[in-house]
Order: sequence, then structure tokens, then C-alpha cells
Amino acid sequence: MSTLRIVIGDKAYSSWSLRAWLILKMSGLPFEEIKVKLRQPDTAAAIRRYSPSGKVPLLYDGDLRVWESLAIGEYLAERVKTLALWPADGEARAVARAVSAEMHAGFAALRRELPMDCGRRETKSPQGEAAADIARVTEIWRHCRATYGQGGPFLFGAFSVADGMFAPVASRFLTYDIPLDPVSGAYRNALLALPAMQEWMRDAAAEA
Repeated sequence: MSTLRIVIGDKAYSSWSLRAWLILKMSGLPFEEIKVKLRQPDTAAAIRRYSPSGKVPLLYDGDLRVWESLAIGEYLAERVKTLALWPADGEARAVARAVSAEMHAGFAALRRELPMDCGRRETKSPQGEAAADIARVTEIWRHCRATYGQGGPFLFGAFSVADGMFAPVASRFLTYDIPLDPVSGAYRNALLALPAMQEWMRDAAAEA
């Protein structure tokens, strides 16, 4: 197998990079990390050297380039099927893909009002659309935990691509001290306690 390489942005701010990086890290596959510093005059040009979309993350597998976090998760799940990055049960797998796609495409108000910043700690009380987004996220978390989560602390028991997709939201909820129901709070804590997440947070702090 060729050596995997992943191109990411700053760990403090790049939520999409976190999604793909965490899924790759949890796969156990060896990889090299290429970091592009964001919010610089040459950032766009630097990313374009790697990514046809002009965005991070991007995964290299030999000459193959895969961009977009969800596509990277799908590719890793197919590349080594023994990784079990999607639930084995067909029904659970369908729901895992649905909530992953919903996270990928939606929650614009949450992203806007609670930008990812791993080094910040403050209290916010989102209203309106952002509050509705938070309510929907926690509804997803409670449903998945109650229906499919008996085998472990994550949405579908064991860690899956779906957990990678929601990892930056867990980070945001910590950053802005968002009150959570007991089920959602326990799930957020399980994500943040992952050694891989702890590594990401340490690296983010070191950037500052």
C-alpha cells in the first residue's frame, strides 16, 4: 500500500480538517500530515498546490487525490474494509450515512455563530436558527445513542465516520460552554476524551 498523506489547515480553526484527520487517525493506518497555515495572504495559493477544490482537507493515496471530509471517510472505509468505519448493520449504516450527510450539508447558523476555535473558552447563549441547529444536533445524538449505541460510547456504539463528522461540534460545545442534556453531554465527553482528539487539541494549543 502507498503511504497516505493528508493536507489540513490550522488545527485550532479548521473543522473540516479535523473531521477527515480524526477518521484517518482512528483507522489506525499510517499517514503523513501536511499543514497549510490559514488566514494568510498566500493561503489560497498554498492550498491550490494540493487541492483542486481550493479547500482542505485533501487525502493523497499515491497519485490519487480525495477531497471533502465525507468522501475521505467513505474512501478509507472502502480501502480497508476490516476497519469497520461504518456500522456493520445495514439499518444503522444507512442512518449513519444520513446523519453524516446532514452534518456535511447543514447547520450553517451553528457554524456561523459558534466558529471552531480550540483555544477559546467563553459562554454563549445562541438564539434563533443557531439554537434550532443545536437542538437538531442533540436530537440526532440522543436518537442514535438510544437506538444504535449499545455497543460503546459513540453514536453507533463503536467509532464511525459519523462520529468524525460531529467531532468539531463537540469541540464547539466545549468552547462556548453550551448546556447539554445528559445523553448529549456524555457523548460529547466521549468524543473529546479520545486520545486522537486530545492529540489534536494539544497541537491546536501549540499553534497559539
